Amino acid sequence: MARLSRAELQEVTRTKVLAAAAAEFAERGFRDAKVDAIAERAELTRGAVYSNFPGKRALYFAVLAERAERGPAPAPPAPGRTVREALGAFARAWMSRLPLAGSDGRPGEARMDEDLIPEVQADEPARHAFAQLMKVDALLLGLALERLGPERAARGVRTAEAALTLLHGASRTAAAAPGFTEPFDVVRACEHLDGVYPDDAWPEPAYPPPVQGADDPWSPPDAADLVAAAPADLAADGVLCVLGVHRAGAVEEAVRAARPGDRVTAAITADAPAELLPLARLAVADLTGCLRGAVPAEALPRLQVVCDPEGAIAAAAGVAGPGDGTEAAVRIANGRVTARATGRLACHAAAAVRPGAGEGAAE
Repeated sequence: MARLSRAELQEVTRTKVLAAAAAEFAERGFRDAKVDAIAERAELTRGAVYSNFPGKRALYFAVLAERAERGPAPAPPAPGRTVREALGAFARAWMSRLPLAGSDGRPGEARMDEDLIPEVQADEPARHAFAQLMKVDALLLGLALERLGPERAARGVRTAEAALTLLHGASRTAAAAPGFTEPFDVVRACEHLDGVYPDDAWPEPAYPPPVQGADDPWSPPDAADLVAAAPADLAADGVLCVLGVHRAGAVEEAVRAARPGDRVTAAITADAPAELLPLARLAVADLTGCLRGAVPAEALPRLQVVCDPEGAIAAAAGVAGPGDGTEAAVRIANGRVTARATGRLACHAAAAVRPGAGEGAAE
């Protein structure tokens, strides 16, 4: 039998640690779980656990992200063909995951989940990141609603934000008091959000940063698109936004300013990628797991979201030292970087450049 490479051995160890941690968290919850117990379950040393994960919280977020990405997605009876139907289908898929009436107390899945929000709240960088990731979730749901609405319909993000507020609140209530939350009432409330925000519109920024024309080769590394759960197409013409987890919501600037046919991608980076990027994976997987069955395939958003733990995508885009607060964007055309922008509103600036003449001017 051929020997495994160092990378393959590391992946085997990582898989064993994740499996052991999932069992420990399901049995004891995050607070009572012990790294030594996880190492014992995995038949590894404590040092082997820490060589793959910097701490228990990073391991916890990674376990939740893996489960969300690999678990079976709840499937509503049929995808919604209108905004109201889609909101109802999305809410039913969301509610189907929760401990409700007849729940057997604190089963392992619920016990594993119960410390997520307290752990996010206990850490300022995680809390700031989670707020921005919720903006990304609202954008993804809102874009799907917009594609189901009538032509020139209002922006769907405020409706999506209201629906997610209801559903996250229902999740917390169901976890604390199984049986209290009536799923049908929550679904109806989400359905009735259709048409509540007819004046929702994206405000055009007054002073985006200057754009620098460029003509550099574009050779991005491979990456996984969290939205489609498939390999990302980073070579496509469009706009790539390199965003720290504390600025992730700024990707909507590129979406609203992009040309028809542009592929918009958010490459998410962080100061502590081992801890905060699994949180990004979890947030997107939780949302898209419900969204894929709630709307027709043609209504799914074309926005790509990828994680950049090593900074390889940022480096390819010419962004040095990416971290939590990074905000930069490049325009890609015909396999080359044709424009760059950095700082607040960089995503809008890169997306809004006119074609031709080095693409150095904004619309």
